[in-house]
Amino acid sequence: MEEKIRTIKQQALLEITNAHQPEELEETRVRYLGRKSQINQLFTQVPHMARQERSRYGKELNMLKQTIAAAVEEKAKSFASVEPPMDLTLPAASVRKGTKHILSHTTEAICRVFEDLGFIVYEGEEIENEWHNFTALNIPLEHPSRDAFDTFYLDIPAKKEGKFLLRSHTSPSQIHVMKKLKPPLAVISPGKVYRPDKVDASHSFMFNQIEGFCVDTDINFSHLKGVLLHFARRYYSPRVKLRFRPHFFPFTEPSAEVDISCMICDQAGCSVCSQKGWIEILGCGMIHPNVLTACGIDPKKYQGFAFGMGADRIAMQKYGINDIRLFYENDKRFLDQFDEI
Repeated sequence: MEEKIRTIKQQALLEITNAHQPEELEETRVRYLGRKSQINQLFTQVPHMARQERSRYGKELNMLKQTIAAAVEEKAKSFASVEPPMDLTLPAASVRKGTKHILSHTTEAICRVFEDLGFIVYEGEEIENEWHNFTALNIPLEHPSRDAFDTFYLDIPAKKEGKFLLRSHTSPSQIHVMKKLKPPLAVISPGKVYRPDKVDASHSFMFNQIEGFCVDTDINFSHLKGVLLHFARRYYSPRVKLRFRPHFFPFTEPSAEVDISCMICDQAGCSVCSQKGWIEILGCGMIHPNVLTACGIDPKKYQGFAFGMGADRIAMQKYGINDIRLFYENDKRFLDQFDEI
């Protein structure tokens, strides 16, 4: 009996050590610890032994089972710590590439048109003060846009230039550039702006604008019209037409709103252009002399033009989007439509 126990122990431990796969280890465990194993067969002989031998061999067989079971458990741990081999023949998992948001793409495409004309890109600050956002732009204190209901004022101690606020348009970029640099200047400035508007299909409390301006000697309204016509034909279509309608802006004089001919219906009238044949895209005008003076530029020597457009509105018109909220809801079903643009 002692020789059999010794032999079984040696064989079992050797096979456990030489097992290279979990399946081999399981076969070894069943062979030595299963119901039909050699150890169980030896247990059946114990009751027929003398009393002293029963106690002795019973303990030895139990110790043998515990030794083999511990060895199996330890070997199983070594398998768990080893990563399974990689099958390099399997097809690789597809990797989804990130893409630019449709508003980022629209903004960059618009800026690229003006960069080709020599404009430089300047991204202003989103937190401004009243002087840069209103006063220097010839917007008087009593103007409705300066009311707390129309502007996000911030709870920051005011300085001599007025209260701090989230900029309500990108026009303060004009002031920053004209105060730092001398003419000639040609700048395009994209960025987010903030107004406490009620959110609906055409309004949002945060949206994107693109401001452009040019300052030099002998700049006139014809230059403005030529630049905007070039932009419209590059960005929309070579066959697009422009229409300038007189308007009022405090920071430009004269001022105009600009429409493009509807290319969906060829000006016959459709739902996109509200049956008018024209679609409004931006506001513009000659920079007011008071704005130039506020920036330390002599309006008798220099003139300039400025224009501003909403990137959200431009994208909605170009791609037939009827709800501005779609841009900000992060619905992949909507955003994935523009992956290949």
